[in-house]
Amino acid sequence: MTTTIDLAVSQPTLEELLKLTAAGTEVVLVNGGTPVARLTPSARSIPTTAQPRTPDLFPGAIWASEDFDDPLPDEFWLGGEP
Repeated sequence: MTTTIDLAVSQPTLEELLKLTAAGTEVVLVNGGTPVARLTPSARSIPTTAQPRTPDLFPGAIWASEDFDDPLPDEFWLGGEP
């Protein structure tokens, strides 16, 4: 959720702004309609309802080829034809 506060109309305190961001609200400060700053909540303050990840949920869905970490040919780096 985003809240826009026009500083020409209202002068919120830092404490009020921090309470909003701690609740997970992004705050955009504008001055006469021109954006001047954006305060975003830190990752730790955003309430989450996500479930924990489940390892091996889709086994075999991702694989790497045998030559995945082999050096690339010089033509790749020099821009030539392979």
